[in-house]
Amino acid sequence: MLINFTKMHGLGNDFMVIDNTDGSITLDAGQITRLARRNFGVGFDQLLMVESSDTAGIDFRYVIYNADGSEVAQCGNGARCFARFVREKGLTSNNPIAVETRSGAMHLLINKDQTVRVDMGEPIFAPVNIPLKADKQQPYYCILGYEMGILSMGNPHCVIKVDDVQLDKAISDAPQIQHSHLLPEQANIGFMEVVNRHTIRLRVYERGTGETLACGSGACAAVVYGVERGWLDGEVVAHLTGGDALIEYAQGGHVFLSGAAEFVFEGQVEV
Repeated sequence: MLINFTKMHGLGNDFMVIDNTDGSITLDAGQITRLARRNFGVGFDQLLMVESSDTAGIDFRYVIYNADGSEVAQCGNGARCFARFVREKGLTSNNPIAVETRSGAMHLLINKDQTVRVDMGEPIFAPVNIPLKADKQQPYYCILGYEMGILSMGNPHCVIKVDDVQLDKAISDAPQIQHSHLLPEQANIGFMEVVNRHTIRLRVYERGTGETLACGSGACAAVVYGVERGWLDGEVVAHLTGGDALIEYAQGGHVFLSGAAEFVFEGQVEV
């Protein structure tokens, strides 16, 4: 079967995007893994499927698969690409665009300059809902001797504050942290350097993918942790390897992620 796809990226976090609003495409984990290979397939960090929704007030279902074929509940950079895709393909004229994910509803606003602002919802701190094996919610936790914030932005994140993201050797321990028995669904591992109260540098090692050039939900988690610890103010620019994202967060409120979403190419592939 030949399928049409669009290659997109958000700050270098790259995606294969498929219009599956007619429900005709079903891919298994093996097919997704083969498509994700950069030398033998399309190559991507995540596969994004645009699907129809029967839920009142919702425009689409937003379905996300990692490069290893596992389905995940959230991807902030992908959400921005999703918004531009459905508008450019004429699938909707709405703005903002309401989508449902495994972690709940999201609202995506396309700005005049074609950047996209995503309402990522409220961060989740309760261990049972992250999920995290801990008796009670704490300001920070320790895994392998590292002090870190652990929270969910629709997907689980660990955030470790480091002095220099380019030099810190802790990054090599990300896979071991990720597979800790305290994280039953694993987690994305973020390494945050606080430059000042409005600026961070960030690297993220993602579940099912490895280190990516950018992670939108990871940037949100890092800023939330920094605000909660008193290191950051409520509007922060995150410098990621692939570019910059703006995150807005006030304690007790929603998190907003803004940044670019770019088209790369169109194609067809046999699966």
